[in-house]
Amino acid sequence: MSGLLSERQKDELSIPSFPRPPDSILIDHSRPLHSTPQWDGIRRHKAMLSYLHSSGMQGTYEALKRETENDEFEVDDPKAKWVGLLEKKWTSVIRLQKKIMDLESRNAALLAELASPTRATSSSSSSAPFIPRAPARHTLTSHRSPITRVAFHPTWTVVASASEDSTVKIWDWEGGEFERTVKGHTKAVMDVDFDPKGTLMVTCSSDLTIKLWDTANEYTNIKTLHGHDHSVSSVRFTPDGDTLVSASRDKTIRVWEVASGYCVRTLSGHDEWVREVVPSDDGRWLVSCSNDQTSRVWDFASGETKAELRGHEHVVECAVFAPVVAYASVRELAGLQAAGGAKAPGAFVATGSRDKAIRIWDAQSGQCLRTLVGHDNWIRALVFHPSGKYLLSASDDKTIKVWELNTGRCVKTIDAHGHFVTCMAWGRATIGGAAAPGTDAGDAAGAGTGGKQVNGDAPVRRVNVLATGSVDQTVKIWTP
Repeated sequence: MSGLLSERQKDELSIPSFPRPPDSILIDHSRPLHSTPQWDGIRRHKAMLSYLHSSGMQGTYEALKRETENDEFEVDDPKAKWVGLLEKKWTSVIRLQKKIMDLESRNAALLAELASPTRATSSSSSSAPFIPRAPARHTLTSHRSPITRVAFHPTWTVVASASEDSTVKIWDWEGGEFERTVKGHTKAVMDVDFDPKGTLMVTCSSDLTIKLWDTANEYTNIKTLHGHDHSVSSVRFTPDGDTLVSASRDKTIRVWEVASGYCVRTLSGHDEWVREVVPSDDGRWLVSCSNDQTSRVWDFASGETKAELRGHEHVVECAVFAPVVAYASVRELAGLQAAGGAKAPGAFVATGSRDKAIRIWDAQSGQCLRTLVGHDNWIRALVFHPSGKYLLSASDDKTIKVWELNTGRCVKTIDAHGHFVTCMAWGRATIGGAAAPGTDAGDAAGAGTGGKQVNGDAPVRRVNVLATGSVDQTVKIWTP
């Protein structure tokens, strides 16, 4: 059974025994639950005292107060951290118990399918790469303004959505359940990202700030970074998790040290608002795009522009490096020789623009290799398929298009939302194989293994889940 739970779910289940809940709540106590730092000592006792007092169990409350030497305990502060904490933990346990039951049911169905004599063989189309199809598995509603960005946690079944309503919302994408609202920014939140280990979340906003949040401590805001002179439109962790890169309407890109929160470098070159900045999988390069109708490739170590990508006829909304696993398809698309080509991350870039076109570039020479045309409105987001065979694009024409990389042909159009599709992201967690010690799932996913063997185990692949966000104020989850 434990194999069906994510690391996050296991962590949430690792809590100590509490006073018996109402009889209607059936929890299996046959296996002891272990203490975690959050529940150690005084805080655990105060949470129990708060629960007993609110439940009117005055005798038990007084007895526990004496036994735990908490004579000074007061229940007057409704904002104290321990108020309601016991109930929250029970709610979490109940939700996870429901999820376990759902997973057991799904597992039984899969086992039955495997045992069926009419089951499709491995040579059938079921082994083809996953391509999203309507309808979406979940439609997540709670935001009150357009969604600006979606980002997956590298190991948990969590997706975060940023919105113009100045909040970030945390969802369980597997169950389609809302988990919490993260508040702190005072204007639109423009971007959100998780570090490679999943211990930190970063956001940026039109309020000119960047904020770091502790995911393990109820998404507490631990740092606020100041430095940009205008709206901060993009922020990303570098692959090592030690550095942040941000882009702003003040025409600059800034590099920040996560540990100290200091800005350690400012990159200048764009003539207008910098819409987005993204690091390559090895962290050696950055790609940025701007209202000045250009995209730039930067050497991260020196801060110098390596190539300027000119060709779009309007604002460039998004830019992304092609993963190494996609290089063969890109070379075939461009008619380049397959042998002797670059094998390190950062060789090719895809950009999307308000001119309704997608361009594929040689990131070293700045040459445009191919232009993909088909959308009827602005291109807002681009994602390379983990297999390296496809490029997915999201647009203000309310659709997602799937492009076959080696031919440049649009093979599928999905009517995704009822309004502009503003953002899109593929799941970061990996399935199969065994990562080497010290290597997290995000690193393995970013390396573009594309089904290669890792440490002699089963092929590693990215989890098949896509998230999209829209001006219609919804987030949609797409799975097989």
